[in-house]
Amino acid sequence: MHEGLQSRIFVGTSGWAYPSWKPGFYPQKLPQKKFLEFYATKLNSVEVNYTFRQLPTPGMVSSWLAATGANFRFSFKAPQRITHFLRLRDCLDTVVGLSRALAPIVAAGRIGVLLFQLPPNFKADVHRLAAFLDDAGAIGLRMAFEFRHSTWFCEETYDVLRRHQVALCAAESDNLETPDVLAAPFSCYRLRKRAYSSAQHEEIASALLRRSARGEVFAYFKHEDQPTGALSAVDTLQRLK
Repeated sequence: MHEGLQSRIFVGTSGWAYPSWKPGFYPQKLPQKKFLEFYATKLNSVEVNYTFRQLPTPGMVSSWLAATGANFRFSFKAPQRITHFLRLRDCLDTVVGLSRALAPIVAAGRIGVLLFQLPPNFKADVHRLAAFLDDAGAIGLRMAFEFRHSTWFCEETYDVLRRHQVALCAAESDNLETPDVLAAPFSCYRLRKRAYSSAQHEEIASALLRRSARGEVFAYFKHEDQPTGALSAVDTLQRLK
C-alpha cells in the first residue's frame, strides 16, 4: 500500500485465530501462536471480538502488540454488558474498565475504533444514546456505533453522533445494508456478505479511498470457517497499492 494510504486506510477481518483458515490463508504448518504475526504481514488491522464477552489480560495485550508492526491497528467490539445487557444505561464503570484494559494499545498509538454493536431489537432512543456518549466520551476512545434497528437511521441520531464525533458504522450483509453517513472525522465499515466478486472488491476499495480524504478509515470483513473474509480483505487492500 502507498505510504500515505497506509496511514489512513485500515482493512482486516473480525478476528484471526482460526485454524480452519489453513491452507487458504495461513500456511499449513504455521503454529497457531504465530497466526497474528502472519496475519499482520497481509493486513494492517483487525477487529477483536474477544472483548465482547471478556476483557483481555495485560499479557494478551502485550503479545498482540509484540506480534504486529507499528502501522497495525486494533479495533475492539464493546462488551455485551454495555450493548445487550445494560443497553447503554448505567455502564460507565464497564466502559472505564475496558479503557484501562486497552490503555497499552492506546499508549502505543495502535488503537483503531471501539465498536458498539446494538442488538437488532434495540429501537432508537436518541436521548439514551446522547446520555451514554456524554459519559463515555470522557475516556477519549474513538467510537463507532452499528445500529441494527431501522428506527435509528434518522437525522436526530446523526446529530448526536456528530456532536460527539462518533462514527455511524456502515454495515452490510446478505440481508441488511445500513446508510453510509459521515458523522465523525473517521469512518468504520463492517462488510458481512457471504462472498464478494472482483468487481465488488474494486467498488469497496474505491469507496474506502474516497472516504479516506475525510479521515482514517477502518473496514472489516466477516469471519467465517473458510478464509473467504480474510482473502477478500487482502484483495481489497492490494487494490489500494
